[in-house]
Amino acid sequence: MALPTLTGVARLVDDPELRFTPSGKPVADIRLAFNSRRLNPQTQQWEDGDTFFVRGSAWELHAENIAESLAKGMEVMVSGELRTERWEKDGVKHERPALMIRSIGPTLAYATAKVTKSTPGQNGGQGGGQARGQAQQGRPQQSRPTQPPADDPWAIDNAKGYSDEPPF
Repeated sequence: MALPTLTGVARLVDDPELRFTPSGKPVADIRLAFNSRRLNPQTQQWEDGDTFFVRGSAWELHAENIAESLAKGMEVMVSGELRTERWEKDGVKHERPALMIRSIGPTLAYATAKVTKSTPGQNGGQGGGQARGQAQQGRPQQSRPTQPPADDPWAIDNAKGYSDEPPF
């Protein structure tokens, strides 16, 4: 049986936390809050209902793009598989729900976003307004390719700054 999939609109509780495994793979941890709001017909005021908090995680380039693009308080559309994290601390067993994020991005209902394509080894995204590049703990500096691959259909025309032609 497959894990259940969760797709919905959530709000970031904190800035995404980017860390690196001992082998150097980036992983982003994200705390998300899903809540139900409803309009009270008697008072004509919005009221918060139940809230579901869940930790999400994403790996590799996806993790780097999330850390570069998203920030605390943003409303996001997210999709992923629900799973249970289990661990033991001081002899006590713990567990909590977790979300393996497959897709995430800002909702455009109350915000705008500028999307740029990123390639492996190059941070991209809409920019979260903070210089997170300097705050990455213990991450070795890597050389970044200056040109996209020749067969990249979304490559940018450096003379114009964009491509007028669709890649299909």
